[in-house]
Parts: sequence; structure tokens; C-alpha cells
Amino acid sequence: MRIGIVCPYSWDVPGGVQFHIRDLAEHLIRQGHQVSVLAPADDETPLPPFVVSAGRAVPVPYNGSVARLNFGFLSAARVRRWLHEGDFEVIHIHEPTSPSLGLLTCWAAQGPIVATFHTSNPRSRAMIAAYPILQPALEKISARIAVSEYARRTLVEHLGGDAVVIPNGVDVDFFARAEPRPEWMGRDGGGAGPAGESSSGTGPVGDGGGPAGRREGTIGFIGRIDEPRKGLPVLMRALPKILAEYPGTRLLVAGRGDEKEAVAQLPAPMRDRVEFLGMISDEDKARLLRSVDVYVAPNTGGESFGIILVEAMSAGAPVLASDLDAFAQVLDQGAAGELFANEDADALAEAAIRLLGDPARRAELSERGSRHVRRFDWSTVGADILAVYETVAAGAASVAADERIGLLARLGLGRD
Repeated sequence: MRIGIVCPYSWDVPGGVQFHIRDLAEHLIRQGHQVSVLAPADDETPLPPFVVSAGRAVPVPYNGSVARLNFGFLSAARVRRWLHEGDFEVIHIHEPTSPSLGLLTCWAAQGPIVATFHTSNPRSRAMIAAYPILQPALEKISARIAVSEYARRTLVEHLGGDAVVIPNGVDVDFFARAEPRPEWMGRDGGGAGPAGESSSGTGPVGDGGGPAGRREGTIGFIGRIDEPRKGLPVLMRALPKILAEYPGTRLLVAGRGDEKEAVAQLPAPMRDRVEFLGMISDEDKARLLRSVDVYVAPNTGGESFGIILVEAMSAGAPVLASDLDAFAQVLDQGAAGELFANEDADALAEAAIRLLGDPARRAELSERGSRHVRRFDWSTVGADILAVYETVAAGAASVAADERIGLLARLGLGRD
């Protein structure tokens, strides 16, 4: 099948939507399909062979973050050229309501269109106000996908219609097979074990972990440091209480942003317990998640899914997350990971302390998460998305056949 996928956000600034589109494209290519992805990208950005640049994006504040979008006459011309050259059987647009390539493609495309809605924003005045402009484009969509029940709810409440819920996908085995890095593990070799079982454990720590019997553990955080909704400030406020109980604990932070500002609120003696890793590769992300004793997701809002939770569970990391609706759904309402009250640093600290001191509970969460996460593997998610493609392509072919028969009948050329 010839499949065109439209990414609304700049390829050179990675995020959950871009990762989802990349992994979906690679999965479909492995299945033997022809896939082309149209995405904004700076000229110097290295692109995979299946990605076509639509030009540089412009940063626009949106939903507590900064979306880098691409819009205008030049972009519209590139969309039309991409559609013509691709001759796609199905066009899959992500975030078709954003003022970027998705909306331009909706306006220009003639073939069957599948749209995926990622945003969870129950009070989007902008989306409501823009509905009259969006309606003609949305009417061209053949099938709608929402990545979570909360993204579906946003769609229904703001734009009408409905969508099938198909979650974001992850290569579970990629994370499960990753080798932990010793320097990212607790002193007694904590972190997820070879089969997704926690090997973190027991016994005195020695010279780095406080009182005998209190081990040196590691907590992981991955996300943009200077984006408040990712919740690092909440984790920083919780850290002194955690360190008071377990002085040897280390916080490993991966992501871009101002590192000095991130630790500014910490007492000076505690700042060396935070290790900033900067931007890390996919391979190192998997190794980090395999190495930590607890992965913390303190996000404060604006999340429609939570792919990092799925990745952490895939690696066997015990997960502790804020109780956002989307996170609770991903974590099976707390059965596959622990939840704490959103933006409550004390609640986060108390939960982290309990987990750091309870290797049996960490092992239980690791095992439950490893089982639960299989429903998010690309082998399942990719098959569900492909079924949507096949349905809309077959529908379009059927309509075209009916129109041809009708035309022949009007010309008197149909069969008796």
C-alpha cells in the first residue's frame, strides 16, 4: 500500500507525536508498504530516507508547550507537490486541526484521509472558535483515530463526530532487551533485571548511601527541563524529603534545558545528587530506563497519552506518575504503576520513599508493567492502524466503482 503520513510538528525538535510517526512509518515499511512522511524541518536537519521536508517551522505557544508548525503559500505548494508525486492510496494526517501541514493537506488532498488526534485539551477556546474554518477540511476525513479516551473526548466535545481509540505504539522488545549501564544503577545493582524483573535489592549501602540498610537508589526523569508541564519543578521540590530519608539517592535527568535553573531551588549540598545527562539517544534512553530503580513522571497537565510511561514499563522500570487521567489509563488505574496527587510534591516524595524502601513492591510493579505494556506493542497497534487504512481504501475504491457504473449508465453504456 502507498501511504502518505503528515507530521504537523518540526522533525528537528523531537516530541511524542514525531516519535509516534517515525515508529509507525518504520513499522509499516518493515511490513512491505511504501511510506512517505511530510514534516517541517530545518535545512540542516538529517532526515530518514522516508521523510520529505516541507521547510522550516515557526514556534507557536500551544497547550502549555511550544509547537513548531509550518504554514503558508510555500508550504501549501510543497504539500500539493508531495501529494502529486506520492499518488497515495491512503493519507494519514496527524493533528489535522493544527495550523500546519495537516490542515493544508486536508484542504488539498483528494484521496481517502485518516486523521489521528493526539491533543487532550478540554477547554480549548481556540479550537471552538476555529471550528467554522476547520469544518470543510474535517468533512473530508474518512476515519478518525484518537490516541486515548481523553483525546477522543476533546475531539467529540470541540469538533463533533467520534473516533476509534488506538494508543501510541512502542517497540516493547527494544526496551526490554537494553543493557543497563552500571553507572546509572544503584550501588547494589538496582534497576530492571534481564527479564524485566527488578534486581534492586537489599542490604547495606556502604559509604555512599546513608545508614546501614538504606541503599543508594536511582530515580529517572526524561523530558524537557524548561517546560513546566513536564513537572521537573515538582520533582525538585520533592527531592529534599526523599534525600532526608535516603541521602544516597541520585536523580538522573535526561532532556534539554537550563540545568542550573532546574536545581536553583535545591539546597546547595543536595545539588550534586542530580545528574544531568542532556539529550540522549534512543539506545541510551532504553538503557537509562533499564537502570533506574524508579521512573518518575511528574507531569502536571496537557498529556493525552504518556508514551514515556509505556517505554518505562517496556524496560521493566517501576513507574511513579502523577494522577492525570491519561496517565491513570496507561497505568491501568494504578495496577501497573503507582500514582500520586498531581502537583503535590509531598505526595510524590512519600510515594518515592516507599518504593525505594520496598524492593518487593518494585519487583511487583516491574512484573505487572511488563505484562500490561504488551497491548501497546507495534505488533498490535500497527495492525489496528493498518486495518483502518484498508477499510477507508476499500471504501474509496467501492465509491469510485459505483460512480463509474453510474456514469456508464448515464451514457447508456451500462450492461442491461
